[in-house]
Amino acid sequence: MLLGIISDSHDNLSKIRRAVKLFNRKKVEFVLHLGDFVAPFSVRVLKELKCPWHGIFGNNDGEKEGLLKISEGKIKSSPLRIELNKRRITLVHDINTINLSEEKSDIILFGHTHRTQIEKKNSFLLFNPGECCGWITGRATIALLDLETLYYKIIKI
Repeated sequence: MLLGIISDSHDNLSKIRRAVKLFNRKKVEFVLHLGDFVAPFSVRVLKELKCPWHGIFGNNDGEKEGLLKISEGKIKSSPLRIELNKRRITLVHDINTINLSEEKSDIILFGHTHRTQIEKKNSFLLFNPGECCGWITGRATIALLDLETLYYKIIKI
């Protein structure tokens, strides 16, 4: 299963559109957004995805009721624990809000720092796709992750 990962989009509609187009072109089967959508209007672009998606709230997502409504309930509180393709995945915006030594997931996806980070830690893969918006680092990135092989690719958009 090919997973699309996006975080910290911060209302940058042109970058969100690029991400959605790339995910659709690569035939991604599921997309996970790791928080900081910011305003509800930015979520509308995600409705153009040709696959299911879920997301979590970040620290800059102030209008939660609007985000919930536009996302049709696809945005949840963090941490969110799901299973896809027999992989246990934890989604969290700020990695410092969970105790890594207590996590039972195969993959922990996080955002918040706006910097890419991929490392094998204990028994899980710790993965941050960087920032979609490009506001902080000047580098707008998203990621693809094959859940069978754990092969990943960071893509500049």
